[in-house]
Parts: sequence; C-alpha cells; structure tokens
Amino acid sequence: MMKVKVILSAIALFCVGFAAQAQELKIGYTNVEFIMDLMPEMEQIGADLQDYQTQLQTNIQTKGADFQRQVQTYQQAAQTMTEEARAAKQQELMKLEEDLQKYQNDAQISYQRKLGELLEPVQTKVINAINAVAAENNYTHVFAETAGQAPILLYTKEEDKFTELVLAKLGLQMPVAPTEGN
Repeated sequence: MMKVKVILSAIALFCVGFAAQAQELKIGYTNVEFIMDLMPEMEQIGADLQDYQTQLQTNIQTKGADFQRQVQTYQQAAQTMTEEARAAKQQELMKLEEDLQKYQNDAQISYQRKLGELLEPVQTKVINAINAVAAENNYTHVFAETAGQAPILLYTKEEDKFTELVLAKLGLQMPVAPTEGN
C-alpha cells in the first residue's frame, strides 16, 4: 500500500512539474514573406532584379537571333555546299545550339543567385527582428507561415500579434485593410 502511495505521489509530482513547464510555453507565428514584402528595401531589390532579368533576356535574345541567322545562312547555302562542308556546318550549328541552351540555363542559375544575394540582408534583418521580439516577449517557439500552407500550430492566443510586433521592431506599420464600403 505504501508503495502505491509513493508511486502515485511521484506521478502527481511529475504531472504538476510537467504542467508548470507547459504554462511557460509561449508560441508565436508570423509570415516572413509578408514582413519582407513590407520592407522598404524590397522596392529597390525588385527594380534591381528587373534590370538584371532584362539584361539576361537581352543577351539570350541576341544570342538566339545570331543562332537563327546562322541557321538561315546555312539553309540558303546548303544546296551548294559539299557533303563535308555541310556536315561541318551542321556540327557547328549543333554546338551553337547547345551553347545557347547552356547559356539560358546559366542565366536562370545566375538570376537565382542574384535574387539570393539581394534578399539575404533583408532576410537577416527580419530574422534578427523576429528573434529580438521573441526574446523580449518571452516566446518559446515561433512558427513561420509558408505560402500555400498553414503553419503547424497547436495553440495561440488571438491577442498575440507577433507579426505586428516584428513590424513595429522594424519601424513598419501594418497596412490597413480596406473596409467593405470602399
């Protein structure tokens, strides 16, 4: 009987300790993409990316037009060429086409790299603000919403406005939602 009381007491203490720890848990969630979109730096980043993309597209179009001119020249002269010259020119055109495709792939990779370089300082600034707000407001966990997916969240209070706190930390204001009459 005494063993049962000791075991029940131990279980009760364990449950009380676990409940006390659970009460210290404070969870927040935020949408990092939403915050980043509101950062003033994003306007310049968008313009820089547009310029870079235009530059890449212009280069691709120039190389593509040059390739098409060479194909047309070959097609016009193919009847008068020797078999060896025709085969050599076809090989040359195949190599040019491969080079053009490689350049297009490299341009996509270059664009993604440039995007990462430009966004990295803004992402760092937002993450630092999230970490600071979490520490200042005693959050133990903060979940990020991702596009198209709801965050996995067990519980949160309606009055916890973590995103608004991060925006305030960054000196930004939450946009006002339009009323139905406007």
